[in-house]
Amino acid sequence: MSVQIFLLGKVAGIEEFLLSPAGEGSQNASELLAGRSRWVTLLSEVLPRALLSELGLAKILLGSSGGGQFLLVLPSESQPQAEQILEAAGEQIQQLSGGHLHLVSVFTENLGDWSVVRKRLNEAMQRRQGAAASARPLDVFRPFSGAETADPGGYFTKNMALDLQTADTVGWSPETPGLVLAGPAKYSWPLTSGPSADSIAIARHAATADDGAAPATLAGLAYRAQGRQAWGVLRGDVDNLGIRLRRVQTIEEHIQISMMYKQFFAGELELMCSLPDYWRKVSILYSGGDDFAVYGAWDALIPLAREIQRLFHRFSEENLKDFPGPEGKTITMALAIAPDTDSSLASIYEQAGAMLELAKSADKDCIYVLGNTLEWRQLAAASDLRETMLRMAAELDSPRRFLVDLTAFYRKAAAASRLEAGRHFEKPWQVQRHLNRALGETRDKELQRLRAHLTNEILVKGATRTKLRPGGRVALEWARLLTEV
Repeated sequence: MSVQIFLLGKVAGIEEFLLSPAGEGSQNASELLAGRSRWVTLLSEVLPRALLSELGLAKILLGSSGGGQFLLVLPSESQPQAEQILEAAGEQIQQLSGGHLHLVSVFTENLGDWSVVRKRLNEAMQRRQGAAASARPLDVFRPFSGAETADPGGYFTKNMALDLQTADTVGWSPETPGLVLAGPAKYSWPLTSGPSADSIAIARHAATADDGAAPATLAGLAYRAQGRQAWGVLRGDVDNLGIRLRRVQTIEEHIQISMMYKQFFAGELELMCSLPDYWRKVSILYSGGDDFAVYGAWDALIPLAREIQRLFHRFSEENLKDFPGPEGKTITMALAIAPDTDSSLASIYEQAGAMLELAKSADKDCIYVLGNTLEWRQLAAASDLRETMLRMAAELDSPRRFLVDLTAFYRKAAAASRLEAGRHFEKPWQVQRHLNRALGETRDKELQRLRAHLTNEILVKGATRTKLRPGGRVALEWARLLTEV
């Protein structure tokens, strides 16, 4: 009688691979990063499906896939052949990635409760990742040539970045087990952006150039921004999804939750970026099992972040209402804006990742934007305050001077707060005086009303001390970027 076994596979080293040097063979660094991210995204989708097809097993044995890992149920007799296929795929994956990526797979029997099975899988995965040389110890000391870090034969920049953009299917062949093929292959699967049992869901929207024949360049995306011509990278990650998955009691529940998150990001992200406000300004780098990354004109990324958070909040309320605790129900994001149009996409992507870690270490369910970490409700307030600043600036004779004076006030307040006990701004009336200087004196009732509203929104008043709201600085920087030429 055949015994069922679980196969857990994971692609390790993704972040290091995406940020590795492009090499001399790269003609377009942004296309290279986009191609690499799509290849990595599709590896954990294509490999488990290819494994089942090559072994002649039913599609229903596919548990979960995507986000850099996959879970399969196999008969024990198929384990030796499955190990051979995965070993061949792992060798080519490591070669294509310049040694940065490693395909790690572990097996265990389907015995006991899911919590026990999951613990055995996780412990085996930790041992394999912690002792990578144990799988092939005799190969460790063999001489080898330096790992190639460029784009071999244009695979990433052409096949993954350009050809995959319009491909209807994606395939796999045993002759090239580490490649994801956008052309003819032994096995192929349709590509969609929505949930389907027989297809692969992937978000691949890309803003096109003015001629519509190729993806827009970073400079082209920056040119489409309002105000300052700049582009940026927005990254997001679900808070504590790992804890949520560790609490599930059955394999069915684990698969349901994993696929639910993946389908949300693949479907909603593709749909959002296709809307009129974003389709020419934003391109998708990847959508994973619990995270995503997009890049584009800076002015489109902040409202896009707010909209994704709104949709995710609705998604968690509808689908996770029966699960106690906040884990997996909130999302944190970070936005990094390139200082100039010549900045590399990889460097700003890395910067956004560092900002995301900073935001997550400070709080959850928040966003790092324009130098500050804000809760989502604070970002909404900052958006309204930005409109007030722009309205008030438009009513004055020198709009830019108003924003410059307001910036000077913030700098002076920040410098004072760094002094011992913040003694220069301890008393509320001192802050009010400095703010009145920045906002100016006027007898116009509408301007007076706007000034009073702006003052109340910027300051948090206490009995003996006044401080600045963090959203005020974000609103000011936001307004300044929108008014720059």
